Amino acid sequence: MNLVDRVDGALGNGVEGVVTWHHRRRLGRVGWERILTAGAGAWAEGDPPPHAGNAVEVLIDGAEAFAAMVRALRQARSHVHVSGWHITPGFWLTRDGAPTVLREILAELSTRMQVRVLLWAGAPLPLFRPSRSDVRKARDELVAGTAITCALDARERPMHCHHDKTIVIDDRVAFVGGIDLTNLAGDRYDTPHHPFRDAIGWHDVASRIEGPAVADVAAHFRMRWQAVTGVTLPAASTPVAAGSVEVQVVTTIPDGMYRQRPTGDFRILETYLRALRSARQFIYLENQFLWSPEILAVLRQKLRNPPSTNFRILMVLPAKPNSGGDDTRGQLSTLAQIDEHADRLLACTVYTRGEARDYPVYVHAKVGIVDDQWLTIGSANLNEHSLFNDTEVNIVVRDPGLVGATRRRLWAEHLERPVEQVSGGPAEVIDRLWKPIAHEQAERRKRGERATHRLTELPGVSRRSGLLLGPLQGLLVDG
Repeated sequence: MNLVDRVDGALGNGVEGVVTWHHRRRLGRVGWERILTAGAGAWAEGDPPPHAGNAVEVLIDGAEAFAAMVRALRQARSHVHVSGWHITPGFWLTRDGAPTVLREILAELSTRMQVRVLLWAGAPLPLFRPSRSDVRKARDELVAGTAITCALDARERPMHCHHDKTIVIDDRVAFVGGIDLTNLAGDRYDTPHHPFRDAIGWHDVASRIEGPAVADVAAHFRMRWQAVTGVTLPAASTPVAAGSVEVQVVTTIPDGMYRQRPTGDFRILETYLRALRSARQFIYLENQFLWSPEILAVLRQKLRNPPSTNFRILMVLPAKPNSGGDDTRGQLSTLAQIDEHADRLLACTVYTRGEARDYPVYVHAKVGIVDDQWLTIGSANLNEHSLFNDTEVNIVVRDPGLVGATRRRLWAEHLERPVEQVSGGPAEVIDRLWKPIAHEQAERRKRGERATHRLTELPGVSRRSGLLLGPLQGLLVDG
């Protein structure tokens, strides 16, 4: 390693150390420092606890997720509660035959029941979108001539937002995931085939849950609604058992934001740290960002001291996030340097093949899977925004059958293979299918040749060109 690399490495490590110290100090002030040293495990401590007796359906990509949402909305009987980062009132939830339009279905429901929508109020400076005026315009379009009630939450920390995405229907069914009901910055409607179209391809994941865990999603909405509107809604009743899956609802709530939760809630970070530390065979992550120094520290430790001979880390990330693309790739380079020639790490991205050229599929999913035992799906990215400063909701599942089936479905989509062909041991499938396909497609791109597969390897960048960007991003916007 030459002098420039050594200096650059020292600077990068120093900045990351400052960011980590800042987080530790902040958590210490509000009584949450314990989560940084939490031991291996599946669940976060405290309330709400995991609940048995749930039914969980994993919904992969917008077409499947939106169709499930429409079916559930049409069965609503008492109320509908929607929270989101942003919405487009004219968004088409279904595209087969006559489209189901978001505003129209909510307006019709509002003639028979309470329909409440809670949105982030938008960026106070028009440098970012959605701006305050964007959101007010969307709200006015949504509620005009309807009985829909829409509240805007402006309690964000500077440079941050309200990012959770939930739908609660009759306190009986809940949807939790990463999919926004909007076409801002990209049309969220897409299929697992990601066919070429005018809009950017969009890979995302949501979940539909029934059973006792729904009450915790409902309670989170009610807490925020009361804080924003001053209206206290009746407490949600706990649904009866609907299945056999154990589920925990975990959130990020910044400290000092809501009177009801003055010290905040950081259990999404806690459950990720516990699960990643428990990994013995493999870690699989789909995420929009890979910036969190706390998460990166655990991944680096796993690569330095692999817990098993066939241990693997596999990640699916965007080719370029809507901001900070090199931040993620700089962090990838730090993992690759530790992995060296051990070949335990693979990071990939996805493209859709057009007639004249290939276009990135935007990976917006927020999914974590460990050892086919633990699964999380929700709105939280692996960055400072989602783990410390935005409101977020994830579910955590510990159910080998459901987790393994979800992984195989995701891998079948990305590998363009039937599920049966990706059903071997995870390390074997990664080595036999993921690596050869990803490496071959990356080489084709280097040679200027057209891709023959959606999947391709996502390279890191040198420390000089990328390592500092992720930590500096955290310093600038982490409050």
